[in-house]
Amino acid sequence: MRDSRLDPLFADATALPGVGPKVAKALARLLGASPAGGAPRVIDALFHAPTGAIDRRARPTIAELVPGEIATVEVVVERHQPPRSPRAPYRVVVADGTGAMTLVFFKAQGPYIERLLPLGETRWVSGAPELFDGMFQMVHPAHVLDAEGVAKLPPVEPTYPLVEGLTHNLVARIARAAFERLPRLPEWQDGAFLARRGFASFAASLNALHRPTTPGDVSADGPALTRLAYDELLANQLALQLVRAHMKRGSGRATAGDGRIAERITAALPFRLTGAQARALEAIRADLAAPTRMLRLLQGDVGSGKTVVALLAAATAVEAGRQAALMAPTEILARQHLATLEPLAAAGGLTVALLTGREKGRERTRTLERLAAGEIDLLVGTHALFQDDVAFRDLALAIVDEQHKFGVRQRLALASKGAAVDVLVMTATPIPRTLVLTSFGDMDHSALDEKPPGRTPIETRLFNLDRLDEIIAAIGRAIGAGARVYWVCPLVEQSETLDVAAAEDRFASLAEIFPGRVGLVHGKMKGAEKDAAVAAFVEGRTSILVATTVIEVGVNVPEATVMVIEHAERFGLAQLHQLRGRVGRGAERSMCLLLWKEPLGETAKQRLETMKATDDGFVIAEKDLELRGEGEVLGARQSGAPVFRFARMERHAELVRVAHDDVGLVLARDPSLTGERGGALRLLLHLFERDAAVRLLRAG
Repeated sequence: MRDSRLDPLFADATALPGVGPKVAKALARLLGASPAGGAPRVIDALFHAPTGAIDRRARPTIAELVPGEIATVEVVVERHQPPRSPRAPYRVVVADGTGAMTLVFFKAQGPYIERLLPLGETRWVSGAPELFDGMFQMVHPAHVLDAEGVAKLPPVEPTYPLVEGLTHNLVARIARAAFERLPRLPEWQDGAFLARRGFASFAASLNALHRPTTPGDVSADGPALTRLAYDELLANQLALQLVRAHMKRGSGRATAGDGRIAERITAALPFRLTGAQARALEAIRADLAAPTRMLRLLQGDVGSGKTVVALLAAATAVEAGRQAALMAPTEILARQHLATLEPLAAAGGLTVALLTGREKGRERTRTLERLAAGEIDLLVGTHALFQDDVAFRDLALAIVDEQHKFGVRQRLALASKGAAVDVLVMTATPIPRTLVLTSFGDMDHSALDEKPPGRTPIETRLFNLDRLDEIIAAIGRAIGAGARVYWVCPLVEQSETLDVAAAEDRFASLAEIFPGRVGLVHGKMKGAEKDAAVAAFVEGRTSILVATTVIEVGVNVPEATVMVIEHAERFGLAQLHQLRGRVGRGAERSMCLLLWKEPLGETAKQRLETMKATDDGFVIAEKDLELRGEGEVLGARQSGAPVFRFARMERHAELVRVAHDDVGLVLARDPSLTGERGGALRLLLHLFERDAAVRLLRAG
């Protein structure tokens, strides 16, 4: 149960003055559904932070105006100049003791303007003046006020992210009304910390956001937003560490192997394990052998050898007489894992099977029977693995690949398929250090930061799409010499249909130039069609595979040495890096061609230059965070990772570590949060809707 003091904040936003049905609809578009899936609530309006401010404190005379600088000027209305034609604007000449200025209104109703600016009356006008024919004019002033109105005009107006049907002024009024419902709350931050940082209280910081007195009050680096960001990060770290403590407390099962299967697999590898792989394996085996449950993130750049580590971890479970499962986000990736693992598993004497949505009828029934009987050691598959009828004889280890494509619930659903299942999650998307803490802080962490020997560096070049004919000619020469080429088509907005159309168009044009040599794969094709297209490419029957980003993960063709990415400026850095990692997997020299089109924005230019400068996924991840922010980097809105309202990782990264350490101290002293600060921190968890963590506290 949530503390009743917070009930006014979790009421429907329609309880606020000025929020009728029409405004409520627009608010729902702006703020999104509440986590429970309902209409926006008072707290959603309160936590909708401004992103800027308009400073209306300057009160110059007309003679002191500066073009383009916002000013609020006291004037007397001298004359009205109604338009002579329907297209002409309505003009009003106003003056003070230092000069005159024209106010300009397009598509204005005469009677309305006459009421707004009565002849001979004093008014205050606020807006950005500009010079026109040697005289100042103000087009559509933001405010026209009498003495009473100007007394109420905020000196600094916050500006908010908006949708159609809402104005900055209306959102500010709603947010201030929401603030009035904020109850008196105890301070959950350490007093010495607040004093050292110069932070005001939680309430005063929220008030400064929605009623700023200087533009600095709403800046991302300002004390108000920084304090609120820290509160949010503290709630996040507290929730993650409570989940972790609960998992560790939950009785685990020691799974200790004798190394016999792992030794046979290692002997069959065509290379020696890297130091990073060996260290990760040592940590995983220690976790498996411990009586507490493992929850570990294995992070490795494209081609760093995570799959081999996963197989050797599975071997440890099987050596102990138990089973393992590997869950991948797509069928292509699941089948690719199977193809990679089968020969190595066979060398170790492991039985591997596949289960995806495509396995049906008798084949599926037989697989499930063998699984329940313990005849399958390692089951590879998609989310089909955690369906109700899938039962293991004794699942010890659940391996989740490309973790960011799955929500936490899906991870837990797979883990619930056995008693005290150990969980290893893997990602080939390098995640910046701060995001590892905020989104995977409940896990231990291993990074594969070395490439296996024999990998050749990939040369990356940038080309303007104007040179497409030259590039196609060069591709022709490359495939004539035996090369195989990926050609990835552009992301078109957020429309999969348009992406497919772009791929089909490029396939048609290349197939005309290279008849019989070009294949096509995209997300709308049936599984068997996709497999056939990939198989033809793998076997060399086609030399060019045109694709959408469906090949971002999972397709492993060592013979492919050229990656062409069309409209590379439309892709994020992490995605470009993932796609580039599809080549350079064999001993041959590989190349990635990034084709871009004018106009090229500054951010897109930085992305492409970064790709050209480095192939270090961890460097690329930090740059991606700097350019895009954490929600985009993790795809948080799809994955169940936290979406922060105040915290911005690119600005507040150092606070994550501070919050992490602070929570460690708090839980060491008061693990059940029953003390004075502990009680206040429970309120903080509810405020930022980390309620699941509070339930764990109650469950002990």
